[in-house]
Amino acid sequence: MTKKAKIFSKLKRRFLKNIWAARLTVAALVLTGAALVIFLFGLALKNTTLAQYWLFAKTFIFVPEGRIESFEGWTNIAVLGKGGGGHDAPDLTDTIIFASISNEQPSVTLVSLPRDIWMADLRAKLNSAYYWGNQKKAGGGIILAKSSIEEVVGNPVHYGVVINFDGFLKIIDALGGIEVAVERSFVDERFPVAGRENDECGGDPEFACRYETIEFKEGLQIMTGETALKFVRSRNSQDEVEGTDLARAARQQKVLAAIKKAALVPKLLLRPRKVLRVWTAAKASVETDLDTRAMAVVARRLLEARDNLNSYVVPEEFLVVPPKSLKYDNLYVFIPRAEDFSEIHTWVKTILD
Repeated sequence: MTKKAKIFSKLKRRFLKNIWAARLTVAALVLTGAALVIFLFGLALKNTTLAQYWLFAKTFIFVPEGRIESFEGWTNIAVLGKGGGGHDAPDLTDTIIFASISNEQPSVTLVSLPRDIWMADLRAKLNSAYYWGNQKKAGGGIILAKSSIEEVVGNPVHYGVVINFDGFLKIIDALGGIEVAVERSFVDERFPVAGRENDECGGDPEFACRYETIEFKEGLQIMTGETALKFVRSRNSQDEVEGTDLARAARQQKVLAAIKKAALVPKLLLRPRKVLRVWTAAKASVETDLDTRAMAVVARRLLEARDNLNSYVVPEEFLVVPPKSLKYDNLYVFIPRAEDFSEIHTWVKTILD
């Protein structure tokens, strides 16, 4: 072997001996550079609207520890739907869902609560807690609604999300519609027409002009925002199953699951304009006490649990309808079969465990 070849062979051995150290060094430099870019970019965007988008994206990707409240591995959220402007009683939350998200395994559990549950401390129905909380102070609606739901389910509620029905419609349309499986065909001949709640209908004693007839056929349907809104709000069907509040709660869960499915498909992330439309619609129509980091963690957990969503409605046997009386302001209400909500507490614990 020539002297030149020996030198080359010696250098080659030294290089191969240290190749992993070299690779690690290069990787460290790249990561350090990337971290520096992220830090500087974040610093430059601080206190801007774009900064919130950046913070959301960064937390969504890395999911840092301690960025979200939890209890025994679950983060619990009260999801409320209200009528909003243009509707009779705009601050009553006729959609009430206790959503529990696991931080230990990909899983989401939804429990729909009837709006007519009587809350003795409030001396009002559960769906009015948000309204009365807002009467006490700004932002008090979510606080009182969360504490009332805690009383019913026996679990802490860490966050609240209130969706205006108009925003609900816009979010679905921004997604391009949703796919919903209608379990049973039904007709509702008295679906209220928005904005005509006080119409005298030319003296018609039946006030027929205040209502329209809607119909849903059994099977898979692509729903626009307007169609989905009618599907979840319908409550006057003569069908003995679909005409109940419990069936209505089940339909609401179907639509929420369909929205989650449409919003969390990976290909949506490749369409930034569509993502921006959905984000804009949600931001304008949703009230929440989730901060940006907590939102990002919840979004990541929902994505991970997209194939493991469990939906429930509080079983009818736990609730009874008492005779109308002054004790309940002569209203149609549900009260617990037991003297308190202990049966529901046990049931919720069972489905979460």
